[in-house]
Amino acid sequence: MSEGSMTEENGIKGNTGDFAFPASASKPRRKRKPAGSSSSPGGDGGAKLIIALLAGAGAAFLLALILLMSRLESDEVGNGLLNSNVGGVKGVDDDAVIAEEVAQGHASPALLQHGDAKAKSLERQGRIIQKMHQMKAVYDHKLGKLDRMFGLPKGNPLDKLVHEGEEDLGGIEKVLRGEGKMPKFHNLKKDFEEAIHDGDPKWKETHEDAAAQRKRHQAERRKKRELEGGDDDDANHKRKMKEREKKENEKLKNERREIAKKHDLHAGGKAAVDDGGHTAKVAVDLPSHLQPIFPPMPPHVMAEDLFGQDIITNALSHDKPTMAGIIAILQRFLRNLHQMLLEKKHAETPDEVIEAYFDLVHKWLEPLERAYRDREIFPIREDGSIFMSLGAYRDHLLGETLRQAFKTAAYPDKLFVGAVVQNCFGIDVQCRTGVEVKGKDKRGHPITEISDKSPDVNGIQQFCEDPDYAKYCGSGQIRALYVNETESNGPTTARYFASKLWGGETYFLQADAHLRFAPEWDRLYAEEVKAAKAYPKAVLSAYPPGFNEEDPPYHGGSQGTRLCSCMFSDSDVEHRILRINTGNQCRGEEPAPSQIAYIAAGFFFARAEFLVDVPFDPYLPWCFMGEEIALSLRAWTHGWDIYAPRKNLIAHQYRPGRMGLPKFWENTGRVFGRPGPGFNTRLQTITIQRIKYMVGYKEQTKEWLEDEDYQIVLTDFEHYGPGDVRTMKAFLEHVNIDMENEQCKYIDWCNQCTLK
Repeated sequence: MSEGSMTEENGIKGNTGDFAFPASASKPRRKRKPAGSSSSPGGDGGAKLIIALLAGAGAAFLLALILLMSRLESDEVGNGLLNSNVGGVKGVDDDAVIAEEVAQGHASPALLQHGDAKAKSLERQGRIIQKMHQMKAVYDHKLGKLDRMFGLPKGNPLDKLVHEGEEDLGGIEKVLRGEGKMPKFHNLKKDFEEAIHDGDPKWKETHEDAAAQRKRHQAERRKKRELEGGDDDDANHKRKMKEREKKENEKLKNERREIAKKHDLHAGGKAAVDDGGHTAKVAVDLPSHLQPIFPPMPPHVMAEDLFGQDIITNALSHDKPTMAGIIAILQRFLRNLHQMLLEKKHAETPDEVIEAYFDLVHKWLEPLERAYRDREIFPIREDGSIFMSLGAYRDHLLGETLRQAFKTAAYPDKLFVGAVVQNCFGIDVQCRTGVEVKGKDKRGHPITEISDKSPDVNGIQQFCEDPDYAKYCGSGQIRALYVNETESNGPTTARYFASKLWGGETYFLQADAHLRFAPEWDRLYAEEVKAAKAYPKAVLSAYPPGFNEEDPPYHGGSQGTRLCSCMFSDSDVEHRILRINTGNQCRGEEPAPSQIAYIAAGFFFARAEFLVDVPFDPYLPWCFMGEEIALSLRAWTHGWDIYAPRKNLIAHQYRPGRMGLPKFWENTGRVFGRPGPGFNTRLQTITIQRIKYMVGYKEQTKEWLEDEDYQIVLTDFEHYGPGDVRTMKAFLEHVNIDMENEQCKYIDWCNQCTLK
C-alpha cells in the first residue's frame, strides 16, 4: 500500500511496517532561535512555562528542583530516557496507536471522540505529563553530572530529594487523570541545603574526604609518570595500545572469515583466494562485477574484512566496481552513522542531527554517487533478469516473501533480491515491541503496552537455511545489507540502500517485504511493461490488493488499481504534503496498459535505466511522507510514463496500527532519548521541506528556506530533483494540481483510461 491510501482503520504502506501514523499537536516551526537559545524544557523560557503549569497543579517540588539545578552550566541540558507509563491509559480514542500517543502527549484533539472541551482537557493533561517527564529527564542528566563531578555516595540528601520527587511525579500523573490525591508540599531545596550545611555533617565530611583522595591520587600518578620518563612512557603506552588493538581487530576479522566460510552455501562455484589471502566463492556463471560473492549470512560480516580495502578503492577510484565493494561502502557509512547517533543522543535540536547526518552522507556516500552519476554502476544485462528491491523493517514475513517470490517465479534463476534488513538484533539494546493492545478498560477503551521482546527473526536466515532455497543464497542471488534498528531512519533511506544492491539486472522492481505472488508473476510483469506504448521508458505501478496470513495461495488476476487522485494532507504531522490515492477502474478489456498519474513506492516495475535517470535520494532521512509525489514528479519530468498493470500479480499485507508492530519512529524516539514519535516528527519537519521545494509549494522558495534556516535541505538538490525532459509546470498541468490554492482536481484522462 502507499501513503495515499491511509485511513485510521487500514494504516499506511509498509516498507517500514504498515501502520496508522498518529497525528501530532506539533506545528511546523517558524523562525527558529539561534544556537544557544534553546526552547527545550531545560531552557529558561520552557522552564518558566512548565513551572507555571505545574505550580497551578500544586507541584512545588519541581520548582525546587529547577532552582537547585539552575546553578549548573545552562548548556548541559539534555534528555535521558523518559520513564513514561504506556499501559492502562483511560479516556482516549479507540485506536491503539492513538491511545499510546495521547498518553505521551502527542495526539491531536481531532482524533479524540469525547467532545471539544473534554478532548482539549485530556490533551492538555497529556502534555503536562510529558513536560514533567522531560523535566525529570533533564534532572537525571544533571544528577549524573553531579555524580561524576563530586563522587556523591549512596544515601546522600540528593538521593532523598530525587526519590521524593519521583514518587510525587507519579502521584501528580494520577491526579491529572482523575485518580488519587495531590502529593503533599515539599520544600526540597530547603531540605537539601539543611542536610548539607547543618543536618548531616558526616555526609559532608565523606564527600570532602573523597574529593581530597582523588586529588591526591592524581598528583601521585603525575609524579610517577615524570619519574618514569614522561613523554617516552606515553609513546610506549600508545604503541602498545595500538599493537593490542591491531591484534584484536585481526582476531575479529579471522573469526568473521571463519563464520562466513562455515555459512557459505554456494553451489556450482569454485573457491578462490584474493590478494589479501581471503577465501571467497566465485560463481562460474556470474559477471565479474558480481564476484566474489558476498555471503548473505551471517549478519554483520563486513565485506571489507573479507576482501580487503581494495574493493572500496577499486569502486571509487578505478572504475572497477563490484557488488562486494558497494556493500563495503554502505557498511562503512552505517558504522560511522552508529557513532554519530551516539554522539548526538542528547542533541537539543533536530537541526544539529540533520546537519551531522548530511555531513556523513557527503563524506561517505557522495563519492560513490559522484563516481557513477548519470550512468549505470554496472552494465545492464539483456537476459530478462529481475532485481527486486526490498526494504524490511523488523518484518516477520520477509522469509516467507522470499520463498513465495522464488517458488512462483517462471524463471527463478533470473531473479535477484537486494534486501535491507533493519532488525533489532539485540546488540547493545533491549528489543521492544510496538504498541500492543493488552485488553480494554471498564469504558471499553484499549489498554496498550510496549514491552521487552526477543531479537527479531531474520528472514534471510529463514530463507537461506531452507533446503529448497539455499542454492539461491550461494549463487549470489540474495544480497543483504543488515542495518541495526538503531541506525534505521525510515523507508526513503532503506530504499536508497536497496537500490545500490542492484547488480546489472534487466528490470528493477521495488516492493515491500510482506507480499504474496501469483504464478509466473515475473514473466507476466515483463510482458506487461513491454506492452506499454512508452516502453522502454514505461513504469508499472499500483496499490496491490491485500491478504491475511491465513488466506489460501494467491492466484492474482484482479484489476490493477489506478493511481488517479491526490489530496493535500491536513495532518499536523504531514505538513500539508501531497498524498496520492486511487481513482476509477477501467473496463478490464483494454488491449494494452493505459497511463496513470502517480507511482506507488510500495510497488513499481521498470527497466533498470530508471535508476540512472531517477537515482534514489540519500538526503531524506527520517522522512516518511512525500516520497511518492517526489518519485512521480521526478520520473515523469525525466521522460518516463507511468502505467497501471491491467491485472494484479502480487498481494500485500496491509498493517493497521492495531497489529502492534514496531514503527521506525518509535526507534528514533529511543535512540535520541525521547520516547514516542515527537522527535522523529521534528526531524521530518526539516527533511520534508526538500520535497515541498521540489514540488513547488508557493512558500517553499529559496529565500523562505534561508530565512527559516532550512537551506541545508537543498544540499546536492540538482542531482535528485526534477528532470529536464519535461518541466515541473507541465507535470502539474498533466496531473491537474493547483499549487496556488493547494487543490487536486479531477484527472479526466486517468479516470477514463484514455491516455495510452
